[in-house]
Parts: sequence; C-alpha cells; structure tokens
Amino acid sequence: MSDPILVKDRPLSLQKQFRFQWEPAQESYVLLYPEGLIKLPGSSGEIMKLIDGSKSVNEIIAYLEGQFPGVDLKNDVLDFFGARIWKKLDLYQRLSQRDRCG
Repeated sequence: MSDPILVKDRPLSLQKQFRFQWEPAQESYVLLYPEGLIKLPGSSGEIMKLIDGSKSVNEIIAYLEGQFPGVDLKNDVLDFFGARIWKKLDLYQRLSQRDRCG
C-alpha cells in the first residue's frame, strides 16, 4: 500500500489536540481528541506508542520487525497509517520541526 500524503522517512508526531494513553476502563490504549475517543486494541496501540516525534514510518516498521524477527510487518503497518480515520482526523504532523522551520 502506498500513501502519497504520508512521508515515510520523516519523524511522525501527533497533532497537539490528540492525547494517546492507556485507559484502564477500556483495558486498551485510546486516542483522545476533542470530539471523542478511539480505542486502539492490540497492535494498533503498539504502533501508536512508537509515534513520538523521533521515528519515521520506515523506522517504526524496522523497529517492529526487529521485535518480531522473520515476520514481514511492512504492509500491516502501512495499512494502519493509511486508514481513512487518520486522514479524516489529520492525526499526524508529517514533517519534523526542523523541516517546518527551515
């Protein structure tokens, strides 16, 4: 899967209006935003934990494949990042701070 909007070699971070956290009542990670909440079960939460402003999509893929040797996770991770809900919410900052300033 290819997404021309998502820059795969630049660090990702969440937009300021989103908060990612573990929610004991949901027994899952959740993404909070002004209009609601998205439950992120299983691998979705594990991927989202890696969006910290220092890792690109490619680095997230490499990290996860390092954690699960012999498993090709690239398409699964790209599918996660390409989900329509993320585009609709404009979830990610696609450029690093350095790129925005310069």
